[in-house]
Amino acid sequence: MTSDLALSGDLAGARSFETAVVMTRRAEAEHIDELGHVNNAVYLIWAQDAGTAHWRAVASEEMQKEMVWVALRHEIDYRDQVVEGETVEIRTWLGRVSGPRFIRHIDIRKPGAKRFSAKVETDWCLIDAKTRKPKRVSQEILDLFGVSTSD
Repeated sequence: MTSDLALSGDLAGARSFETAVVMTRRAEAEHIDELGHVNNAVYLIWAQDAGTAHWRAVASEEMQKEMVWVALRHEIDYRDQVVEGETVEIRTWLGRVSGPRFIRHIDIRKPGAKRFSAKVETDWCLIDAKTRKPKRVSQEILDLFGVSTSD
């Protein structure tokens, strides 16, 4: 994971592309594969970085010690290549919540581009850091993210 996890946008209420939290990344030489563009696995790392940064930005240190998010499933679509030196905007917003699970959407695209380079949907599960058992997403967490179960 990269050390620069700066986010822009409103951290609460990220429920769509338009209201998403945004992080930027620059494609570096180590991100490029033999085809000359960002490796598919790098998009997943960027998606995970954005989701993790969003959680860390809204949750207290105590909450971060007590609860951990784990990815259960990733679904990724690739459309437009990114080459070395290009910058992308990584937008993340929250989707459906059910028990301990939360869907997180990620859209990775060049600034101003009409189509995405990669689109990711991740099914995250909240677990208790000590017991490693699933933990229901509480109203407190929904409030931190500025969302509700009816959104």
